[in-house]
Amino acid sequence: MVCLYLAFFLGFSQELPPTEVFSIKDYNAGNQNWSIAQADDETIYIANNKGLLEYNGARWNLHANQDQTIVRSVAYIDNKVYMGSYMDFGYWKRNIYGQLEYTSLARTLEVDLIQDEEFWTIISLDDWILFQSLDRIYIYNTVSKKTRIIDSNYRITKMYKVDGTIYFQRLNDGIYKIENGKDVLVANTTVLKEQEVINIFKHNNQLLVHTAEDGFFLLKNGVVEKWRIGANSLLSSLIAYSSIRLRNGSFIVGTISNGLIKLDKNGELLFKMNQDNGLSNNTVLSVFQDISGNIWVGLDNGVNALNLDSPYRVYNDEQGKLGTIYASLKTSDYLYLGTNQGLFYRPINSTANFDLIPGTKGQVWTLKKIGSDILCGHHSGTFQIFKNRAVRIASEKGTWDIKEIQGRPGLLIQGNYKGLAILEKQSNNQWSWKSKVEGFGISSRYFEFINPSELLVSHEYKGVYRIKLNKDFTKVETYQKENISKGIASSLFKYRTNIFYAFQEGIFRYQTNRFEKDSLLTSYFSNDNYVSGKLINDPEGNRLWSFFKNQIVCLEPGNLTDIPTVRVIDLPSNLRKSKSGFENILQLRDNVYLFGTTEGYIIIDLNRFQNKDYEININHVSFNELNKARYNLNPDEAAELKNSQNNLHLSYSVADFSSLYPSWYQYRLIGIYDDWSDWSEQPFVYFENLPYNDYTFEVRAKVGGNVSNNIAKYSFSIEKPWYLKTPSIVGYVLLFIISALTIQYFNTKYYKKQKAKLLLEKERELEFKEIENQR
Repeated sequence: MVCLYLAFFLGFSQELPPTEVFSIKDYNAGNQNWSIAQADDETIYIANNKGLLEYNGARWNLHANQDQTIVRSVAYIDNKVYMGSYMDFGYWKRNIYGQLEYTSLARTLEVDLIQDEEFWTIISLDDWILFQSLDRIYIYNTVSKKTRIIDSNYRITKMYKVDGTIYFQRLNDGIYKIENGKDVLVANTTVLKEQEVINIFKHNNQLLVHTAEDGFFLLKNGVVEKWRIGANSLLSSLIAYSSIRLRNGSFIVGTISNGLIKLDKNGELLFKMNQDNGLSNNTVLSVFQDISGNIWVGLDNGVNALNLDSPYRVYNDEQGKLGTIYASLKTSDYLYLGTNQGLFYRPINSTANFDLIPGTKGQVWTLKKIGSDILCGHHSGTFQIFKNRAVRIASEKGTWDIKEIQGRPGLLIQGNYKGLAILEKQSNNQWSWKSKVEGFGISSRYFEFINPSELLVSHEYKGVYRIKLNKDFTKVETYQKENISKGIASSLFKYRTNIFYAFQEGIFRYQTNRFEKDSLLTSYFSNDNYVSGKLINDPEGNRLWSFFKNQIVCLEPGNLTDIPTVRVIDLPSNLRKSKSGFENILQLRDNVYLFGTTEGYIIIDLNRFQNKDYEININHVSFNELNKARYNLNPDEAAELKNSQNNLHLSYSVADFSSLYPSWYQYRLIGIYDDWSDWSEQPFVYFENLPYNDYTFEVRAKVGGNVSNNIAKYSFSIEKPWYLKTPSIVGYVLLFIISALTIQYFNTKYYKKQKAKLLLEKERELEFKEIENQR
């Protein structure tokens, strides 16, 4: 019975919260992660085999302790990160440069530790901090700096804090609590002695004791009884290693080899997550709920973060059964998924597996609901769907799309690989092939009626054609190519009463027999943002959906005007994993949509999107001189740097851990770059060879469309080079004056000498003339 129960849950096809997966390569440390804590600034700390791991949302840092030993426990208390490891316990604290420095309490207090002692739990209570090993509990007073010790002849499994009281279990002895620094027996029934206790919670004025192998028990006044819940059979078939109670009262249970289980506050199973459906390892060593409601999972190999409060739910086709989803449709009975591997279905609002409808194996291109009829456009033709049965009604290869013909209720037109065709409804309410539309053999993936006899057909490699049909829809009378550029991943669609054509150059409206550029979503169509011209009109939700590199954008009717409002969902194409040019979206219920991907689908709940306050921090600032080492600066104080210290490196982060929300950063350096940079995912910047000046560096962040509520700033100045300083300038002036006087002196002396020489020559000349005259 237990095996059947477990197999049933393992077979569930679950829509799970998005999960951020961190591997050893991501955080560059050991594989096992034993304990998790969070600081006030939302930085995550993890006790890892290689040391203390730190993650601020942008980068991982490893802080190894002096002896390079395994860290077993971590807790954030009063701006300090307390840590328990092999033969040591103490705390990390940031210095003025923002870097963590370690102080060993075990060595400072000169505590005599037991051989091979390791510290598995750290709990704070008022002025006391308790460190639990398997043999002792050390009670450290942060005011008096004194330590008490509770010894044990039995193994201490774990330590727990419930409503301000510290409890712990001595295996094979019972449950104890600490009063006035001493251990007091609470209960020692057989269950509490022999079953290893994983955690203890408060539940309806009772203690709720979670055991490793037999689930939950209620404890009151020394009496123990089984907590009767729906998940008892499942819990008894597993071995739990860790558990927490979430702020909403539900429970997360981490197991030894079966992944993660979530129970509601009444003990009923909500979901099970393991290596088959999203968790990166089946052994859960630690579980932690952060400030934002994310669940951090320390695994035997890696770290995962589950975004429980995300507006997204993800269905991962881990086994590759479904393939890439190209179309979806729902009825009151079933949810249908058209993929590259066939048409699949399951009962609506069910968590059962999807089953293939017999005969539909292969590529599905479209699913259409015409009245109460369901039609499937397939690579091998056209099918009419009757619940979980498919009937082929047309064998023309490659049905791209199917539409109703205005004024002709018994006829449908479909676009195929080689033109258009007509379907006709029979008296038995089943559709059948009527005829091919002769005279137009171009692939007709997108087509829209201009009037009852004319339509536009788009081909991404050939362009857009306007064709005129005869009155029987059996032949194309004329067709001509429209004067509009062709475009890869382009689309043709009708929104409200207008026909639009979208490709890389933007959106064009068809009016007065020609295409004219429209202002609709113009700002989003750019070369670096374009991935697909596919736009989807959602008449049921009255929305128009479009898909860009970093966003999904939908237009909604304005509340008071005809001007539509724009809703932007920051979900980059590399995270949404859709097939470019074949995006598809389906409204499941009010404001809840199914978005098909290459690995399954994503559920988007527009009701759960909310504005959140994010704060960005400058984590680290350093400079380096030419061919010299890098030197750290205090990120909280302005710096005055020498001219040779003009190469600055700044790193920053915003504490967001959402799997499907990218974090973007934008900066400027006032004093040289006064305009904001483009948004980038890079959480650091490096400035080289800055000229002398006073600077203020500013940076802000954006997460899922929410801009940080602060701008982080750092001011610094770079002094002038020595040759531009005042003494140098005074020297230059004095040197100029001395040089000028020197030049003047030598010039005067030179001119005097020249004058004397000229006078002498003149005298000689006169003497010669006088002698000549005498002769």
